[in-house]
Amino acid sequence: MTSRALAVTCMALLGAGVTACGGAASTAATGLQEAPAARVTTVSTAPASAGRTPVGAAAAPEAAPEAAPEPLAGKVIVIDPGHNGGNHRDPKAINKQVNVLTQWKACDTTGTATNNGYSEAAFTWDVSRRLAKILRAEGATVKLTRDGNSGVGPCITQRAAIGNQAHADAAVSVHADGAAAQSRGFHVIMPEKIGGPVDPVVGKSRKLGIALRDAYRAGTGLPYSTYIGKNALDYRDDLGGLNLSTVPKVFIETGNMRNAADASRLTNAAFRQRIAESLAKGLRDYLG
Repeated sequence: MTSRALAVTCMALLGAGVTACGGAASTAATGLQEAPAARVTTVSTAPASAGRTPVGAAAAPEAAPEAAPEPLAGKVIVIDPGHNGGNHRDPKAINKQVNVLTQWKACDTTGTATNNGYSEAAFTWDVSRRLAKILRAEGATVKLTRDGNSGVGPCITQRAAIGNQAHADAAVSVHADGAAAQSRGFHVIMPEKIGGPVDPVVGKSRKLGIALRDAYRAGTGLPYSTYIGKNALDYRDDLGGLNLSTVPKVFIETGNMRNAADASRLTNAAFRQRIAESLAKGLRDYLG
């Protein structure tokens, strides 16, 4: 090949990407272009700066705050709002005689009222609903012996049975008294042994009654009864709601509706909330 031809060939090969004319074999000699080098990403192994999340890393989720403890979780409480708003419409039903083991008594009564006509049935229903709301918020299972204030009954025997069937940890019957106008204050009624189903829980009922008395006095400021019981504690063997109970149960007469000083408080909605809160405290103290 002449020198001129060799020069032309080299120029052609250089145009095709050959690095040197007459050098070692390369990809250019086959007419193929060399593939570009692979791109390499380097990941740093150095620790991230304190308090700073590395780029591309997901932030760790914040721990959820712990739920507030429910002091009455797992407890069953039965609230028995005394009487019923429709009792006066059906005297035959409420006057039916039932056996309370120590005697026969009327199925239920109409209850009392303040001088301005605020009925005990309405009062006990309102307080019981407020009390149930507080207890449920604290984790308790709550059952009421009636579901409104326009019906009749139930009989005192049925009220006891509701607590028994629920296997209640505690039961309280909410009342207000209708004593003489000069008498005032509250008291708790507890069962006595009668050789009946209540006997095994008389001791626990007394503990429940004392816990409710102490919390009620502290929470409401109402005085101990001036006309019945001792230190606001009274024991009876003639109440079907107690005699037939197989669970710890007491009655509380929250005040005397015929006394002007007591009535002014019992008719006040804000004070009824205090009553409910005080009873809840007593139940919590007993069950805690």
